[in-house]
Amino acid sequence: MASTETGAAAEAAGTTDEPAAGAAPAPRGNAVPDGSGDLAGLEAGLDALDTTVSARQPWLRTLTAKAVPPLVAIALVLGLWQLAYHFEVKDHYLLPSPVDVARSLQDKWLEGTLLDYVWTSVSRGALGFLASVVIGTPLGLIVARVKPVRAAIGPILSGLQSLPSVAWVPAAIIWFGLSDATIYAVVLLGAVPSIANGLVAGVDQIPPLHLRAGRTIGARGLTGIRHVLLPAALPGYLAGLKQGWAFSWRSLMAAELIVNAADLGTGLGQLLEQGRELQDMSWVLSAILLILVVGIGIELLIFAPIERRVLRSRGLLVKS
Repeated sequence: MASTETGAAAEAAGTTDEPAAGAAPAPRGNAVPDGSGDLAGLEAGLDALDTTVSARQPWLRTLTAKAVPPLVAIALVLGLWQLAYHFEVKDHYLLPSPVDVARSLQDKWLEGTLLDYVWTSVSRGALGFLASVVIGTPLGLIVARVKPVRAAIGPILSGLQSLPSVAWVPAAIIWFGLSDATIYAVVLLGAVPSIANGLVAGVDQIPPLHLRAGRTIGARGLTGIRHVLLPAALPGYLAGLKQGWAFSWRSLMAAELIVNAADLGTGLGQLLEQGRELQDMSWVLSAILLILVVGIGIELLIFAPIERRVLRSRGLLVKS
């Protein structure tokens, strides 16, 4: 009887080893119910969201997706051009047909001079652009990091960037005469402000935490500029380089249109001016077309791949 009463008392006090109905089993040993399984599932889900599945597309589909839209746009422009020629929106000697312009380009090609015209302008533009990068990059760094210099020079750079490049041609001719120095001076004055302002904008967009972290690990002076400042400012700097090239090319064409001498060689700008002097619209439109093709080609072959690579490395552009 005594043992029966003791068991009943223990059961009433809830000291038995059997868990209550509907209650979770007590953990055994060192196990602690910390929800680690749910946390692991949440992490896996976040990783899946961050992971981009890049499936290789068939080359034909990729080529079609990239080539068809510009080809359709070109066909539309040529069609409208041909309609304007057909309905004589302007007299035929003022507005030649696409076939007439193509024939003019063919004549220049058969003469063996077309590539010389293109190379003369491209080499001038490339050399002027590289010189602009050498000058504009340190100038942009100084303006971005030294406040008194920025207060003094920053507005001037912005004003020079908005100044039409052709405005420098008369002054450059007075300074340097009809020479290559005049052309390169105009190119530099057109491109350097754009490159410097692009770098300034890129530096301004760097989070201060990145700069403090670089100083903490000892990246100071030129080391900090090379390993922290320039890489962090690269997207803005690249935009400045693209704009600098555009200004270089525009400035070069403006200079070549006006600075015309026999010993300078013939670039695309001089070719355009020769067509104007001869009142040959097919010649003029051929030169304009070549200038446009070179500008688009440099953008697509050089700057666009670099920009995609930089943006993709920073997670700003993902493959689909």
